[in-house]
Amino acid sequence: MNINAQDHFRLGTFSIAGGPPFPALVIAGKAYGFSALSALERDLGRHLRGTDSVLDQLDYWDENFPVLQSMAAALIDGTLPAAQRILEMGAPLEQLKTHAPLRPRQIFQAGANYHKHVIDLIVDGAAARDPSTNIDQVRANATQMMRERAESGKPFVFSGHYSSVIGPYDPIIVPYDVQQPDWELELAAVIGKTARRVPSSQALDYVAGYTIANDITSRELVVRPDVPQMGMDWMASKGTPTFLPIGPFITPAKFVGDPQALRITLKLNGQIMQDESTAGMIFSVARIIEFISAHVQLMPGDLVLTGSPSGNGTHYNRFIRDGDLLEGEVTGLGCQRNPCVAEPRPA
Repeated sequence: MNINAQDHFRLGTFSIAGGPPFPALVIAGKAYGFSALSALERDLGRHLRGTDSVLDQLDYWDENFPVLQSMAAALIDGTLPAAQRILEMGAPLEQLKTHAPLRPRQIFQAGANYHKHVIDLIVDGAAARDPSTNIDQVRANATQMMRERAESGKPFVFSGHYSSVIGPYDPIIVPYDVQQPDWELELAAVIGKTARRVPSSQALDYVAGYTIANDITSRELVVRPDVPQMGMDWMASKGTPTFLPIGPFITPAKFVGDPQALRITLKLNGQIMQDESTAGMIFSVARIIEFISAHVQLMPGDLVLTGSPSGNGTHYNRFIRDGDLLEGEVTGLGCQRNPCVAEPRPA
């Protein structure tokens, strides 16, 4: 197998010809099912734990990661007898259906976590309320607020819904009764071991890998005017089925490097709408994990969405429509490609 030194394995979940989903190791555009990899265990003298799903793998991540590394190296080298047989069994990704890479136990979502994004929201809101507003002054005040928030504030995190999760190429269903469905492309951290009261200095040690998430949001449903004292309605605005494309893969953290040095890019029908570095986060991935684990217990396979950069539909006054195509990419993590389809109205 010809493979460049910078290529690494990833984890994913796939199916073929309508069959049941299966977990697999992804190398150089091919998927190798965990069940087939068991043939390598004898040759390597090393064993995987939890091969029924990617979530099972994450339950034993510290043990499984070095075994997966050895297996990937054996497949790349191709010299072991079992490796030769398994190489012939690799399925090209284009022949498979790619599902969300795992079934997370919990989903946590950080909101308002990019400097420019929040500043743009404040400025756009002020201009909408009063067109005569001094925009430069509003922007300066908002910038100072974000500096202070980064220094002494806390992340804002809420829970997501597994029933919203779809695969990276599945259609997003645009509800017939929603007028402002909006995109929010994000870096998502995948937890690799139980975490409770983890300091930020150690938080990244609990990350198994990273993937891509698009946190679709119905903007007009965020605020509840009937009960304004109750805050934002995240269930109604973000819980719609198909509103959380995940994947295509989980890339191990070791292969990603610094999560604050990645590029997030979203295209709408080929036009770039979001394009920003994760360096623009107000609170880093580590600080978000620290905050979450101070209040709840994180478990293997949990997803931690880290917020979306500027360039949402609210900024352009352009929202998701039937026939749109959303393409999302994060450096080194692959690319999502979700067509948008109108929900049929009831008869």
